[in-house]
Amino acid sequence: MRLSESESKRVNQHPAQKKSSSVTKRNYREPQKPPSQAEKVPAKMAEPPAEPAKRGFVPVLKNGNFLTLWSGQVFSQLADKIYLVLMIALIASHFQAAGTSISGWVSALMIAFTIPAILFGSLAGVFVDRWSKKAVLVSTNLLRGVLVWSVPAVLWLTTDWSPIYNLPVGFYGLLIITFLVSTLTQFFAPAEQAVIPLVVKRRDLLSANSLYTTTMMASLIIGFAVGDPLLALTDKFVAQLGLDWQFGKEFVVGGAYAIAGLLLLLLKTGENTEPTEGETPHVFADIWEGLLYLKRQRRVRNAMIQLVILFSIFAALAVLAVRLAETLPGMKASQFGFLLAMGGIGMAGGAAILGHWGQHFTHNRLSLYGSIGMSVALAGLSLFTHNLWMALGMTALLGMCGAMVGIPMQTTIQAETPEEMRGKVFGLQNNGVNIALSLPLALAGLAETWIGLAPVLFSLAIIAIAGGCLNWYISVTGSAMLTHADK
Repeated sequence: MRLSESESKRVNQHPAQKKSSSVTKRNYREPQKPPSQAEKVPAKMAEPPAEPAKRGFVPVLKNGNFLTLWSGQVFSQLADKIYLVLMIALIASHFQAAGTSISGWVSALMIAFTIPAILFGSLAGVFVDRWSKKAVLVSTNLLRGVLVWSVPAVLWLTTDWSPIYNLPVGFYGLLIITFLVSTLTQFFAPAEQAVIPLVVKRRDLLSANSLYTTTMMASLIIGFAVGDPLLALTDKFVAQLGLDWQFGKEFVVGGAYAIAGLLLLLLKTGENTEPTEGETPHVFADIWEGLLYLKRQRRVRNAMIQLVILFSIFAALAVLAVRLAETLPGMKASQFGFLLAMGGIGMAGGAAILGHWGQHFTHNRLSLYGSIGMSVALAGLSLFTHNLWMALGMTALLGMCGAMVGIPMQTTIQAETPEEMRGKVFGLQNNGVNIALSLPLALAGLAETWIGLAPVLFSLAIIAIAGGCLNWYISVTGSAMLTHADK
């Protein structure tokens, strides 16, 4: 669906030139007067034209503000991944009894980490719209660093306390700290997504998101792969210095968050920080306003649905990878991480390709091609559950095609959402994605037990191609309907 003239100007205008928006009146109704001749969409145009070819990553790498934001992301993302490794290591060293399973402890930790994403995802987006996004980025990182640094003190203070419901008080302390860290992450995520269009020109958004996705996948692989060796190396380094520290690991993880916060102090967003006119609506009214906006904006809504489908498929694959590794010759169930790493490598490669050549295609067409590729990869996995190299290749292809879906859809949401609505929209997106990550984790294993691995993978292939084709069809018919209405 094509943006109205006022929204188009607002999206393309440089942040530093924006004045206080009239959108604070909370009115997104379509104009009643007929469109002018200049506003009409050509009848032959079935979907928006492709962005003109640019110079790949060169413009964004020359953008000092983007480099600042990207640097902050590197440290923040690595800290996020190593944080969970740190918590599991602390549980193993302080609370797990010899010869017992750690699974129950880790499950409780993951629940504490997941609940804030479901409870506060949308609410956080509402407040991000009202607050300075730079202040949110800086404060959430610094506060997470302080929380991690407080872990040794909490464990030391509760050492001799009596257990509560047969669980050590120190473990409850770790759960509370994890809950608070995850809560702050819910504010950081929509603020980060909302800042990207403020510091990057619209024509460079695809390259910027490609670079961001590459970094995210690299931190996912590196964080989980080297997290434990890095923390062990930290203890050795502290011992070589002759220091009697027991909190070297916490110092490193908290320091990564703190460095991210300090780097983001240098960020210049040019955002509009003037207070809105009139009475500030209730937070739930703001969430409802975001839902109404998605209802009216077909392209943004479709892009968000595509992202939810994408994350659902990858969440299901994370569960199925354990069973797939068990069936592959030469692999053990405990080595499922190699399959996920191949998917991450494929996604990083796809992001790099999009950053250089993705501007030659429309976002909807890229998403369609990516959905078809994901369907082929999932169908291939269902056929090659006993062929190691083909399974690794199909997993890499799945990751690459997943990037072709996720990056253009995320770019569409950023480019076509007005600045004053981005927090609400990204908050709703985070909620949808978190639910999309949770349900497959619970259902994929049961489905594999009932009907088998190959049928489940083939079902995911059908979902992937159906979602891509439906999104492309709705976008095309929506543009045609708009064209017909303008005549």
